[in-house]
Amino acid sequence: MTSTMNDERVLAILQALANGVDPASGAAFPAESPYQRPDTVRALYHAIRALETILSKARSGERRSGPTPPGNSGKPWSPEEDTALATGFDAGQPLEALAAAHGRSRFAIEARLAKLGKVPMPAGVRASGSPAPRAGERPAHYGTARPQSLA
Repeated sequence: MTSTMNDERVLAILQALANGVDPASGAAFPAESPYQRPDTVRALYHAIRALETILSKARSGERRSGPTPPGNSGKPWSPEEDTALATGFDAGQPLEALAAAHGRSRFAIEARLAKLGKVPMPAGVRASGSPAPRAGERPAHYGTARPQSLA
């Protein structure tokens, strides 16, 4: 396949092969041809469906939903990165600048600064090592008070 071959041509070739036909001559392949084997035919139809899905999404302009996560999203923090973050924060750098410099989201910067003791923990973040509440349980930081029954 050359780089100038368009997707429609690729699709036509795959369909011909899956149908047991030589795409160049239009002649049927002999029964002993690899293109007549059931697994080969199934694989070709699978590839056709995948290509059709890709082409359909491209035609409709469908794009991946949501923004692309920052480059270091989900990666562990190194001691050097922690030091650089704390130094930048102490120097008064805005959170957005710190996020860009570290390839992290603003929320990740806030959570890491909280872990380093620089700011309060953002809402919705559990302290490291805290177990998640089990189904039907309230997290420990909710206190022990239970709502009164309306009966």
